[in-house]
Amino acid sequence: MRRRLIADTALLVVVAIWGGTFVMVKEAVSSFPVFAFLFIRFSLATLTLLPLMPWLERNVPVFRPRKNEGGYRAFWAGGVLGLALVAGYSFQTFGLRYTTPAKAGFITGLSVVIVPVLSALVTRRSPERSIWWGVLLATVGLGMLSLNSDLRPQLGDVLVFFCAISFALHILITGHLAPGYPPLRLTVGQLAMTAVVSGVLSTLLEWPWSSMGRQMLLAAVFTGLLASTFAFTVQTVAQRFTTPSHTALIFSMEPVFAAIFSFLLAAEPITTRVLVGGAFIVAGMFIAELGGMLFSRSRERRLQAQQEGG
Repeated sequence: MRRRLIADTALLVVVAIWGGTFVMVKEAVSSFPVFAFLFIRFSLATLTLLPLMPWLERNVPVFRPRKNEGGYRAFWAGGVLGLALVAGYSFQTFGLRYTTPAKAGFITGLSVVIVPVLSALVTRRSPERSIWWGVLLATVGLGMLSLNSDLRPQLGDVLVFFCAISFALHILITGHLAPGYPPLRLTVGQLAMTAVVSGVLSTLLEWPWSSMGRQMLLAAVFTGLLASTFAFTVQTVAQRFTTPSHTALIFSMEPVFAAIFSFLLAAEPITTRVLVGGAFIVAGMFIAELGGMLFSRSRERRLQAQQEGG
C-alpha cells in the first residue's frame, strides 16, 4: 500500500508537469507544425535519455534491470507504447480541426472511464467500487471543466474519442509491460518510436516547416527534457506499483493543473465552474485512494476475525 501511495504521488507530479506545459505548447504550435514540434520534442528526449541509460541502470536501483526481464526486447515493447502515444496525438490534432478545444479536452479526459472498462474486459475482474465512484466524480468534474452548451456530436468529437481510446490503451499497456521490462529501455523505445513516426507524418503532411522561433525551441527543450524524458520515465516506473485505473484517475487532474498554470502564467481567470469541476476531480481521486485503503483494511480485519474464529 505504501508503494502504491508513493507511485500515485509520483504520477501526480507528472500530471502537474504536463498541465504546466499547456500554455507553452499552445503558443509554440500556433506558428509551427504540430508533428514537427513533436518530432523535435521526442528526438531531444530520446537523445538525452539514451546515453544516460547505461549509467542509470548501473547506479540507480529503481532503474536496474531485474533477472529474466525482457532485456533489449524492451525497446520493441516500448515501441508499442510509442505507437499508442502517436495515435493519441494524431487523433487529437486532427480532431481539434473539427471541434472545440473544450469538447476535445472533455472527450480526451474520458480515458478515465475507458481504462477501468477495458481493464475489466481484459482481466475479467471488475475494479473496486471506490474506483468506480472515483471515476464517476472525475467524469462529472471533467464535464464541468470542459463542456459548454454545444453538445452536438461532430466529426472532430469522434476523432478525439479515438484519441481517448489511444491514451487509455497507452495506460493499460504501460501497466501490463512495466513490471516485466527494464523501465528505462521501455521509455527509450517509447520516446524513439514517437519521434520517428512524428517525423514521418510531419514530412508527409507538413513539409516544408516554417522557421523555428526562439519560443518554439524553448518549448521543445522544456517539454522534451521534463515533460517527456522525466515524465514518461516516472510513469513507467510508477506503474509497476499502481493499477491502470488509479493511473487514469490521477491523469484526470491534468485539466485542473492546466487551469492553475493558465491562471499563473497567462492570467486566465479561474471561474466558479473551474473550481467546482476541479473539486469533483480531486474528490474522485481521494475516494479512489482512501476508499481502496479502507476496503483493504476492512478485508484484512474480516480475514483475521475468520482465522481467530476458526
